[in-house]
Amino acid sequence: MILNIFCGARKSAPPNAAESKEPPVNILTVNLLLSTFVFWIAARLYLLPRLHACEPRDVLLPILLLHALRHLGLMFLAPGAVYPGIPAQFTIPAAFGDLLAAVLAVIAIPAVAMRARSAKALVWLFNLAGSLDLAAAIALATVHDAAPFMGPAYWIPAFWVPALLVTHYVTFRVLLTPWTADARSPQA
Repeated sequence: MILNIFCGARKSAPPNAAESKEPPVNILTVNLLLSTFVFWIAARLYLLPRLHACEPRDVLLPILLLHALRHLGLMFLAPGAVYPGIPAQFTIPAAFGDLLAAVLAVIAIPAVAMRARSAKALVWLFNLAGSLDLAAAIALATVHDAAPFMGPAYWIPAFWVPALLVTHYVTFRVLLTPWTADARSPQA
């Protein structure tokens, strides 16, 4: 399985590796892992040490706004954004999973902004659905060897997904801490 993640889920090796133009590792996976590491470092340096002092609303609103742009995952269905032959077993769940996460983020934004009682539950719903979508998309892209077909949409798993993964982690950290009554009541 680990070899498949780094080398792709190819059915068989090319007869002569010297003739193959494909790199020996799945570069997209390397990009995804290294970009996630960089976003983790940024969160570890700048956000996580201050998280205890922040109101949930102040942390979650920028994260929800970022995830509200996940409608861009529909690009996996757009001719020209991906190369012909990209597996539908990857594109359809990834595109509509991203759209669902975007809609759930948009629904949670006003509740968090107004410190509504429903805010925490809506953020839980968004964060669980969004995290599961990313895990499924990464697994499906690996199993169905979607990397060679990414085309211009390559930036989504190489840059965007790592940022989303780290912000989902931060959101879980916020959700797992108690929210005070002050964090839920509107400011005067």
